[in-house]
Amino acid sequence: MYKALLFSLLTFSLIPTAQAETPQTFSFTGAGYGHGVGMSQMGARAHALAGESATTILNYYYKDVVIAPAVDTHTVRVNIGHLLRSVSFVSATPDSLIQIYAGEVVGPTDLAPLATFSTRQKASFRLDANGVITGPVSGKSFTIRWTGPNSVITFSQPGSAVKYRYGQMQMKVVKGAIEVTNSLSIHDEYLWGISEMSSAWPTAALEAQVIASRSYALSKIGVLKPSCDCHVYSHIADQNFVGYSKEAEPKIGALWKAAVTHTNIDSSTSLVILANGKPIQAYYSSSSGGATQTTLDAWGQATSYTQTVADPAGLDPKLNPRFASWKASSTQQLVAAAFLLPDVISLEIISRNSAGAVTYIKGTSSNGSTKLLRGDTFRSRAKIPSPYFQLAQ
Repeated sequence: MYKALLFSLLTFSLIPTAQAETPQTFSFTGAGYGHGVGMSQMGARAHALAGESATTILNYYYKDVVIAPAVDTHTVRVNIGHLLRSVSFVSATPDSLIQIYAGEVVGPTDLAPLATFSTRQKASFRLDANGVITGPVSGKSFTIRWTGPNSVITFSQPGSAVKYRYGQMQMKVVKGAIEVTNSLSIHDEYLWGISEMSSAWPTAALEAQVIASRSYALSKIGVLKPSCDCHVYSHIADQNFVGYSKEAEPKIGALWKAAVTHTNIDSSTSLVILANGKPIQAYYSSSSGGATQTTLDAWGQATSYTQTVADPAGLDPKLNPRFASWKASSTQQLVAAAFLLPDVISLEIISRNSAGAVTYIKGTSSNGSTKLLRGDTFRSRAKIPSPYFQLAQ
């Protein structure tokens, strides 16, 4: 009995100790926002304020490239609604119509629409238990077009409603969910809706962003991604595309649209960042922690055009007031999930690259197992601002 009581007391006394050894949160300090690869947007702003041109800015951040005209009349397919169960469409302008066609329609057509909706009439759809889109019409795939003077359509999904003016939309069942895409021209229509930089920033910075965004989109043209029925997503996975909202910004929307137009050479070609004659996947982020990093440093895959260059604007509190320096925390749940461990009792920064970003970080579990993660992967999964971080004491 004495032994049993002693064992019980020892077991009880170990429980608080074990709980105390498992932190509920982890704290970090750092600088910069985003992955820090390619062009720094804060840096582009600083270079533009110093009087540099868009071409000079791009040649600073990307290595061994040429800024030259290239054909950009391609149609890009942008996923604007992913893994949905319900959607709706409504015209947002007077005297306009929404027309819904069966399947995918390309170019002018003599086909009669399955359904037509006039101004303010909402077309609502949902996915039923059999994986069929139901509503005013039913099926697996539809094309949505809108007509009328300066016609604008509002596409709504749970938690979001965004206006679109150009191109057409596809609504399709993919792997048991509704995928909605907007197909439109890269040359102007797609770029008019890119919202990655304030339209109030200096013209040279806006033009550098336009050329980088155009190059990124052209590098993605090819086979559609089956998971999203798209070339690119409309968010951080690729580029932030907000449709008509960008050019419709009061007073400053016209400045962004003018920057796009100024980088057009003619009706079929525009300025593009080229490496070995091909558009580059022009990575960019908000700001670095003092120097940009390469794709090899960040993700383990080398590209010829990314490089490490000084980027002091990211550390300037006047230019980058929110992220010149920051403090952040992440929960035990997020950190454990990041490493795919049952829990994490300690973190250790294993290495940094020449830009100062964390290359590898190690997580240790209470069961003694350890795992390594790349710094940028950890940044993304743990939801902290950048891979330019330190462990806070």
